[in-house]
Amino acid sequence: MKIVKKSLTLLLALAMTLSLASCGKETEKEPTVEETPITTRVAALKGPTAMGMVKLMSDNEAASEEGSEADAAQDGYEFTLAASADEVTPSLMKGDLDIACVPANLASVLYNKTGGDIVTLAINTLGVLYVVENGNAVQSMADLTGKTIVASGKGSTPEYALRYLLTENGLNPDADVVVDWKSEHSECVAALASGAATIALLPQPFVTVAQSKMPDLRVALDLTEEWDKLDNGSALLTGVVVARKDFVEEHPAAVETFLKDYGDSVSWVNDNTADAAELIAGYGIVDSAAVAEKALPYCNIVCITGAEMKEKLSGYLQVLFDADPTSVGADPADESTGLPGDDFYYGA
Repeated sequence: MKIVKKSLTLLLALAMTLSLASCGKETEKEPTVEETPITTRVAALKGPTAMGMVKLMSDNEAASEEGSEADAAQDGYEFTLAASADEVTPSLMKGDLDIACVPANLASVLYNKTGGDIVTLAINTLGVLYVVENGNAVQSMADLTGKTIVASGKGSTPEYALRYLLTENGLNPDADVVVDWKSEHSECVAALASGAATIALLPQPFVTVAQSKMPDLRVALDLTEEWDKLDNGSALLTGVVVARKDFVEEHPAAVETFLKDYGDSVSWVNDNTADAAELIAGYGIVDSAAVAEKALPYCNIVCITGAEMKEKLSGYLQVLFDADPTSVGADPADESTGLPGDDFYYGA
């Protein structure tokens, strides 16, 4: 009996020793990289891409102000709003930004320029471009012959979409139409308001901004509709969300968190236009909530990811490439450049 008791005692002691050793190992376990909260640096342009992000921006700001332990244990964001892509691109390429909302074709240009170091996470804006006019002379693309159009976005989606549609409608973009390029959309609105121009190419929400100042200004052409008339299997896209490849590889959990947060923000903005308009005005993206609320239904704000993103974006880039290879960053002197490879499309 004593032997049994002694054996039982030894077994219990051994079990306790193993248990304590196991606990010690758990305590000493090193946290993984993704368990360490990071601040994801995000930039968006003042327009539809930033409009879809306002709920995320607001929630992030509220969490930062609360400063609770729970918030400190989660990933956060640092947002930058810019007037043009030229302000965003250098910071992204230098590594000062992790994620950025940029024109769709610029994403491909950056992919080629960096040797594949740019990844597209989502499509965030479908077609939002319109030709507006003080008058009634323009009823079709052909009616733009001999006209002067003020526009912003040279070297990005507005220029290439306009050139492509003019060409497909039998016009020479370099001879039949004069495009007066401005640095910002607000300059185009000012030119219309002063009478210096009567026709402009504008995206939403700047169309609504212009109409609020000039009640007689009308939408002459919806470029999305004009593109769809071609029935070429592609769609007109405006903006996408891109990230640095090294950020995606080093912080996969942060990327997934961002996509969920951004998708939720887009859904909220589209479902709550009045409240979203207040945030949009509060962040200075649009001058007034009334204008933002009126423009939102025409801004085509989305968050399309994965295979659907690849299908739509690759089709759009193919159209641009066929029209002008340099529009997607292809260099005729460099065979390594061209349409992006599969690694350009995150999650597809």
